[in-house]
Amino acid sequence: MTARTTQSWPTDEGLIAAERAADAGPEWVAETRRQGLRIFRDEGVPHAKIEAWKYTGVNGLVGIGFDPQGTVPEVVIPPPPPLAGLEDAYHLVFVNGRFAPRLSDLDGLPQGAALEPLTAADPNPPEAVRAYLGRILELDGMPFAALNTAFWTEGCLVSLDDGCALSRPIHLVSIAAGGETPAMFAPRTLVVVGRGARATIVESHLGATAAPTFSNAVVEVVAADGAVVEHYKRVEGGESGFHTGASAVRLGADASYDGFALTLGGRLVRNEYRMTLASPGAECRINGAYAAFGDSHVDNTTLIDHVAAGATSREIFMGVIGDTARGVFQGKIRVRKHAQKTDGHQLHKAILLSSGAEVDAKPELEIYADDVKCTHGATAGKLDETMLFYLLSRGIPESDAQRMLIQAFLSGALDEIRHADVREALRGALNKTVDDATRNLRDDQ
Repeated sequence: MTARTTQSWPTDEGLIAAERAADAGPEWVAETRRQGLRIFRDEGVPHAKIEAWKYTGVNGLVGIGFDPQGTVPEVVIPPPPPLAGLEDAYHLVFVNGRFAPRLSDLDGLPQGAALEPLTAADPNPPEAVRAYLGRILELDGMPFAALNTAFWTEGCLVSLDDGCALSRPIHLVSIAAGGETPAMFAPRTLVVVGRGARATIVESHLGATAAPTFSNAVVEVVAADGAVVEHYKRVEGGESGFHTGASAVRLGADASYDGFALTLGGRLVRNEYRMTLASPGAECRINGAYAAFGDSHVDNTTLIDHVAAGATSREIFMGVIGDTARGVFQGKIRVRKHAQKTDGHQLHKAILLSSGAEVDAKPELEIYADDVKCTHGATAGKLDETMLFYLLSRGIPESDAQRMLIQAFLSGALDEIRHADVREALRGALNKTVDDATRNLRDDQ
C-alpha cells in the first residue's frame, strides 16, 4: 500500500493494491479475495438508506485514515490479562491481526484437534481451509465481511476430528493497538467441528491503546451432525476502537450451537450473526448483553435461518445504555417453506439510564411454513424506581443501588451461557465495567 491509501479510507488505490495482492497470492485464496473485492466495490460503504444499516452510521469510521498494513511491534504489547477462571485455556493471541507466538500457549492439545494460525500466503493450507473458508458466510449484503475477505492476511483454524472433545476452552485474543497511523486489520477464523465432537471457544477483542483502531473480523463455523459448539465473544474496544464482527454458523443434524456476545466498550461495535439450521434437530442459541456508556454505539444484528424441519432457536439480548450512547438490536428469524415444526423465540430488553441515551429495536419473523411455534418481542424502559427506592431506603448509596440493579438485570442474559466457567468469567468482566461506569457518581457523593 502507498501512503496515499491512508488519506481517505477506503481508497481506490487501496482496493487496487488488494486486487494485485490477490493476483500475486496462492490460487486457493485469490478467487475468494477477488470475490470480496467485487462485492465491496458493488455495495460500497453502508449508509442509512440501506435497511440493515438504518440505525448504524459509519461516517465516523470511514473518515479516519486507517492503514490496512498498520502493525505494532509485538514487544510493546504486554500479555493480555486472562479472564478469571479461564487461565488454563489454550491461548492464541493476535496483535493488529498478526499472530503473536510469544503471547500464545497451544500446549497440550489432544489428538484429533488442531489449533493453528493461518496465513493467506500459505501455498498448501489444511484441507479444511480449502473446503470451507469463504464458503459459509454469504457476502451479499455484508460489505464489511466482503472487505475482510479482500484484505485478510492472517487468521486462525480450529479443527476437531469426529468424536474429539476438548476439556479446556480455546481463548482467541485479538489485541488492537494503534501506532503512528490508525491501524485497520481483518482477523479471519475458521472453526470446523466433526461429528459428535465438542469445543468451547472464547473470542476476546481488546483495545490496548487510545489511538483509533478498526478490527474487521469474520468467523465461520461448521458443525457436523451431533457436534456441540460453545462460542462466546467479548468486545472491550476502548473509546477510539471500532469493531465489526460477522459470524456465520452452519449446523448439521442434531448439532448444537451456544453463542453469546458481550460488548463492554468501543466507539462503534457491530456484532452480526448469520445462523443456518440446515438439518433436522439442530439447536441454536445466540444471546448477548451490552453496556454502552459515553458516546459509544453498539449494534447487535442477527439472522437465524431455519432451513430444515424440527430445529430450535433461542435468542435473548439485553442492554443498558447511559450518557449519550446508543444501542441497536435487529433480529430476524426466517422459517423456510419446508421447515415445519420449527420452534423459535426472540427477545430484546433494554434499560435507558439517561435522557440522552437511545435504543432502536427491530425484531422480525419471516415465516413461510404453517406448523411452527415462533415468538418475538422487545421492551425498553428505565431502572425500576420502586426497587431503586427500596434500596435507597435501606441506606444504600444511589450509585451502588444503580450498580446492583444494572448487574442484576444483565445477569438475566448471562445466565443463558451454558458453560459455567465462561459464564462466571464474563460476569466478572461485566461487573467491572458497570462498577467503573457508576464510580463517578460514587466519587461525587
